[in-house]
Amino acid sequence: MRRPALYSRSSSPARPLGQTDAPVTSGAPAAAPKRRRFRLSASDPRVLWAAIAVLAITLMVGMTLVLRPAERKLTQEDIDAAVLKTLETNTLPSASAKAYEMIAPSVVRVVSYEKSDNGREDVERGVGTGVVIVDKGIILTNLHVVQGADVIKVIFSDGLESTAYVKNVQAEDDLAVLQANKIPDDLIAATMRSTHDLQPGDQVVAVGYPFGIGPSASSGIVSGLKRSFRSPEGKQEMTNLIQFDAAANPGNSGGPLVTMEGQVVGIVTAILNPGHARTFIGIGFAVPIENAAGAVGLHPF
Repeated sequence: MRRPALYSRSSSPARPLGQTDAPVTSGAPAAAPKRRRFRLSASDPRVLWAAIAVLAITLMVGMTLVLRPAERKLTQEDIDAAVLKTLETNTLPSASAKAYEMIAPSVVRVVSYEKSDNGREDVERGVGTGVVIVDKGIILTNLHVVQGADVIKVIFSDGLESTAYVKNVQAEDDLAVLQANKIPDDLIAATMRSTHDLQPGDQVVAVGYPFGIGPSASSGIVSGLKRSFRSPEGKQEMTNLIQFDAAANPGNSGGPLVTMEGQVVGIVTAILNPGHARTFIGIGFAVPIENAAGAVGLHPF
């Protein structure tokens, strides 16, 4: 039986085209060629270079961890510097502006009307200011703003107009409590603040409708406490009043006097004016909110 031909690797030079090797004639079969295994020795330069590469990577990672700066804790100096930077680069609203923003949604315009001679129409007789103190539509204003009126209307900060009626009066403090017949869905009542720690020099803002213009804001300070004021007609004297120098004019009556936090400490009721011009000369008076809250049957302090 013929055996298949076996071939072995040859290192002899290539033969010319057409020339072939002679067949193996030995009787014993040739051994199968062994596969060469890939081995590295310690003296192999590739081992050295691999070790160097691993060492270099290890050193680089270690140096990164060592040189990375530790996270620094935030200090009060850092906070102060940030605040100072903000103040230098941003224009912040004034304290008076923030106070006005807080109280404005609770300030209303109060208009009183009387019937005309023919009784067919309502004639405007005066404009004043009021402040919502209960979100059900209970409003504080001055009694002299609505006294003798046939019809009272209030206009809320969102423009809603409603008729109102006098719910209670406290004549000794020139105060009237109104109840609006219709109110906004999102009516906001003012926040009242005790006057027990109020001092001359404290900043205040008066908000109202001077001469029907508004809402308008004027800022000043508390210039005195426990003052007395007699009406120009001499019919009534009020005591325990807050004296202030924020500008107030006819139309401000019944409006709130508020702190820099927008909290009501008084109800503007009068201005001192020895002449007949009825304009502000630097002294106004407000009824302390404790007295005003009493007119509603509230005493939150």
